[in-house]
Amino acid sequence: MFPNHVIHPIIRRALAEDVGSGDITTLAVLTGREAGTAQAVAKSAMVVAGLDVFGRTFHFFDPDIRFTACLPDGQKASRGEVLAEVSGKLQSILTAERVALNFFQRMCGIATTTRQYVEAVGGLHAKILDTRKTVPGLRILDKYAVRVGGGFNHRFALYDGILIKDNHLALVGGISAALARVREKIPHTLKVEVEVKNLGEVEEALGAGVDVILLDNMTIPAMKAAVDLIGGRVPVEASGNVTLANVRQIAEAGVDFISVGALTHSVTAADISLLIKEID
Repeated sequence: MFPNHVIHPIIRRALAEDVGSGDITTLAVLTGREAGTAQAVAKSAMVVAGLDVFGRTFHFFDPDIRFTACLPDGQKASRGEVLAEVSGKLQSILTAERVALNFFQRMCGIATTTRQYVEAVGGLHAKILDTRKTVPGLRILDKYAVRVGGGFNHRFALYDGILIKDNHLALVGGISAALARVREKIPHTLKVEVEVKNLGEVEEALGAGVDVILLDNMTIPAMKAAVDLIGGRVPVEASGNVTLANVRQIAEAGVDFISVGALTHSVTAADISLLIKEID
């Protein structure tokens, strides 16, 4: 699923961090001749995400390990359900276990949280977006898990999208000045999004010809007023202090997108155990 040149360096760094010169506990307890099968079991309900990374972590450490996914990514799993099986040298399975689970549990947690937000706005127009508030080095995994959960990706990084934020505006004197500078330097094919905090800034952004307006930390009544003022001329994104408790109200304000940092910056990892089930 992920190209080798993308995922292998991530797995390599994680294994080097955890294993180092060797798993001294497993090397001491096992002879190296033991073989068997272990199952990844859901300890609570979740949305599955990251099976490919989970399996490839074991295979990267030991190419002889066999991996079988029992459910596809995007599937809801119940407590007690078997998600995947790994078979082979038990010494290798135990050594790679924590790194594989760390990836898998985080990705399932992100997908599960994203699905909750998506379901909370079900039947409404707004789409749920992620942000750049990801773990450094794991963004490609975090954003994949958001997609599996039914959300959509905002820009991947600073290089692939224009978003003029409050600090940019403060440094150049406002929306019109910032937009004029940006238009001079970017291709005409790039859309420009600008962050606004009040209706006056909404009016200035519209007058300056912005392509997308981001309503930053506005109250819900202010969002409704901004959406009415914009009148469908450009897409509207809402951001800031979004929670499961208020996301539907935000969507009902009429915005097109809702970006949620909590999908990735403070996600709770899914509870998954790897249990040895067979010894050959």
